[in-house]
Amino acid sequence: MAEQFSWGSGRLEFAFAWDADSPVRVVGLTRGGTAIPVHAVPLVEITTAGTGNSPGADRISHTQLGLALRYASHTEARDGAVRTLAIRQTAPGVEAVITLELFDAAESAVRSRVEVRATEDQTLVLRSVASWNAGFTRPGTVDEDNLAGWHRVQGVSDWFGEGRWSRTPLRGIDFPRLSTQFAHSTHDPRGYYSITSDGTWSTGRHLPVAGLEADDLAFAWQIEHNGAWRWELGEDLHGGYFALSGPTDMDSSWTRVLRPGEAFASVPATVALGRDFTEAIAALTDFRRAARRPHPDNAAMPVVFNDYMNTLLGDPTTEKLLPLITTAAEVGAEIFCIDAGWYDDGGDWWPSVGEWQPSTTRFPGGLGEVIDAIRDAGMVPGLWVEPEVVGVLSPMAHKLPDEAFLQRHGQRLVEHHRYHLDLRHPAAIAHLDGVVDRLVNDFGVGFFKFDYNVNPGPGTDLDADSVGDGLLGHNRAHLAWLDGVLDRHPGLVIENCSSGAMRMDFAVLSRLAMQSTSDQQEFTKYPPIAAAAPISLLPEQAASWAYPQPEMNAEEVAFCLVTGLLGRFYVSGHLNRMTPEQRATVAEAVATAKTLRGDIASGHPYWPNGLPDWTQPWVALGLRGPSDDLLSVWRRGEPASTELRLPHLAGRDLTVTTVFPTGLPEWKTDWDKQTGTLTVQAGDAETAARTLRLRY
Repeated sequence: MAEQFSWGSGRLEFAFAWDADSPVRVVGLTRGGTAIPVHAVPLVEITTAGTGNSPGADRISHTQLGLALRYASHTEARDGAVRTLAIRQTAPGVEAVITLELFDAAESAVRSRVEVRATEDQTLVLRSVASWNAGFTRPGTVDEDNLAGWHRVQGVSDWFGEGRWSRTPLRGIDFPRLSTQFAHSTHDPRGYYSITSDGTWSTGRHLPVAGLEADDLAFAWQIEHNGAWRWELGEDLHGGYFALSGPTDMDSSWTRVLRPGEAFASVPATVALGRDFTEAIAALTDFRRAARRPHPDNAAMPVVFNDYMNTLLGDPTTEKLLPLITTAAEVGAEIFCIDAGWYDDGGDWWPSVGEWQPSTTRFPGGLGEVIDAIRDAGMVPGLWVEPEVVGVLSPMAHKLPDEAFLQRHGQRLVEHHRYHLDLRHPAAIAHLDGVVDRLVNDFGVGFFKFDYNVNPGPGTDLDADSVGDGLLGHNRAHLAWLDGVLDRHPGLVIENCSSGAMRMDFAVLSRLAMQSTSDQQEFTKYPPIAAAAPISLLPEQAASWAYPQPEMNAEEVAFCLVTGLLGRFYVSGHLNRMTPEQRATVAEAVATAKTLRGDIASGHPYWPNGLPDWTQPWVALGLRGPSDDLLSVWRRGEPASTELRLPHLAGRDLTVTTVFPTGLPEWKTDWDKQTGTLTVQAGDAETAARTLRLRY
């Protein structure tokens, strides 16, 4: 006889069931008081060298060990604003505990992780451990089309082209309807659709944030890991499932040996639910706010000026910086960051990184002279550092032992003229701690831009069960190092960057203040990147470059500034060469950004003309508030007008005002209350943008 219990919040509950012949499964959801039965699959899935899949396949679901687990116990607990549920299951030689977390401030999202322990006298060789596995369709039969009406929502990325999203029907080329009329059809299908990332660029190709959407239910998830991961969709004879995991043997050369008594904990993953994908992302947004590290910057959100993008481009000198410092302060910047090159005496900053000593040739009066100028102008001084690498021409390449670097078969890994530190090694940690503490103590640095421009590949075979296990150890040591830095310097503001957004995951972003969303230098290509960013991270963390230039006309200057306005305002550009009118526009944008900080830090993103498209002429991003919305709209060509869908405002009266820019002609708007459609009519300029406020 099946046993069952429910657990959750007032807005989201899970029903778990098991019996003597089957493992624990999620058999139903209750969302907003409505019960939804779901296709039941094992909640925990594990592959080992001694067990595989049934039927044979290279999935991380439908595992023999997952099917063999049996319920042992469960415990519920509360720690402050977080509720936890731990379900313990056992099989011969194995104990698996899945722990679920619900935050009071994010009741429609659950975080999950699994700990596997070797018991008795058996040694386990782990090949995959899913952090989450559950069905998403209603329970079905072999004769039903269980995936009908479901779509997957996913994003791909590239350098200069981050966050390109699509919505695709599940039923089709990836999941065709298969025969159910013959003997073999009594077996579950073997196919699946999986997305993976390997190495350390966790978002370099595909995104660990994705979702599933039907007419009345949607899931969104994030895998919270700064290394390799996998998410998987599939179906069996009775419905569809999705599984979330960190590194695996098949994808990322990961295995882990557990001797009796030893345990392994999976990477965390979070699943959010909503009526549609936008609502599920709103639930994920609430979770991100609740789960991130407390820091004064989370609410303060000071405006940053950075000298790099389309400005000094890694060639800072005293002569070039001082005029920028003066004008950045005049327009209202609160942090001034000196980007790459400040340490280089040889003229090529790329292969010389690693020691982080100030250049003497670039700053004849010393770097301290420039830092003092920043502070005297009323701004917090910041520096660019790429901590995890050591250039092949850096003195540190010879000062640190080989064991302090990722390696294969005794040789250091080299990628694009850089060695990569292995942060499991105490010498690597001591070096980085010394660098950060010296720059903070000697120069009063209050802001770091931590960049990360290489991907060293699958990992290291030094002191590890596998190459992937070595990398996982380094990934976790990296997070522990960040925690240590912030513990020692609790007011320090750190930006996460990785050739733009090649490592834009919540493992890092739960700790750091902000994220560079791209290295994109063409200002007309940036809007879809900026608009899509809040799918992957908090709006208040999304630092999209606002880099107006003196040669731009007034509409183009405003366009650049709008790109950064509904995120963490992040300015660059040759301000010192601008006309007084241009600088006044930048100053207006900075002042506006300061007034919007509270709205941005509490808003929920939406996309009134659909998921941002790379080539569409109109791009829009909204932030929903309790009584008004903010809306940035970019025009990149013809036609001269667009219709924005605002179904959450249908039936309400709406007042539209321009937030920025106020010195250019207002765009005409027409509100259709019945259909919830806002028509926006631009002016004559084909490249233009506005940020609007919608009051209701």
